[in-house]
Amino acid sequence: MLDVDGLPVHCVRLGQDGTRRPVLLLHGWGANVDLLLPLADWLVRLGHPVTALDLPGFGATPEPPAPWTVYDYARFVLKFMDACGLTAPVNLFGHSFGGRLGLILGAQSPERLHKLVLADSAGVKPPAPSGAQARLTAYKAVRDGLKRVGLSGLSDQLRTAYNARYGSSDFNAAQGVMRQTFVNVVNEDLLPLAAQVQRPVLLLWGDRDEDTPLSQGRALEAAIPDAGLVVLEGAGHYSYLDRLADAARIMDFFYRQGDSPA
Repeated sequence: MLDVDGLPVHCVRLGQDGTRRPVLLLHGWGANVDLLLPLADWLVRLGHPVTALDLPGFGATPEPPAPWTVYDYARFVLKFMDACGLTAPVNLFGHSFGGRLGLILGAQSPERLHKLVLADSAGVKPPAPSGAQARLTAYKAVRDGLKRVGLSGLSDQLRTAYNARYGSSDFNAAQGVMRQTFVNVVNEDLLPLAAQVQRPVLLLWGDRDEDTPLSQGRALEAAIPDAGLVVLEGAGHYSYLDRLADAARIMDFFYRQGDSPA
């Protein structure tokens, strides 16, 4: 555990005697370091020192004190890097939600990074399904109207029923500050920011990813100035685990190109 800005952060550091530049691993929403350890083990065997953490609200790290935005998380990652001595530019791996953080760091704090690998990254806001926006608008009008006439209990029942039917599994699983944090995060469209990323980026994507479809990977490839996309056939949203050996070797090759041992 490492104290970062008043939060006890659970982190894992492996292969610190490795000869290559350190790699910082960032997990996806609802995940934790456990889902990064298979990749970490591969990278360590290939000579890369690895650091991974449970982001606030996940795994063994407590939730933030108030609802956060994705920018709050990105700032926290920088504080974590300072706390564990990652002051020289590091290589970064971000999966899904961790990819959102990578986009922000690559655009706003490029001096802290060397290269980025983003796997099945979130951050591209998909178009709302037909009729969904009208349904949401009508729901909010009725919910707020019930509150105004003193029927808060009925308004709460309506909210619960609406969320159960139309809310995502991640939204319904989140509680307290993490539910509003989830809303803050998913409503942030980072595609415009992707054009400001100032470091080389490798995008790893599963062609069977249903959570962040391959079309979103292609959108990021087109937006990021220095980006390449590798499609892992037969892989889903956790493409780096579905094709673990391939993903690790591809990352090792990418990180090593044009770099000297740390």
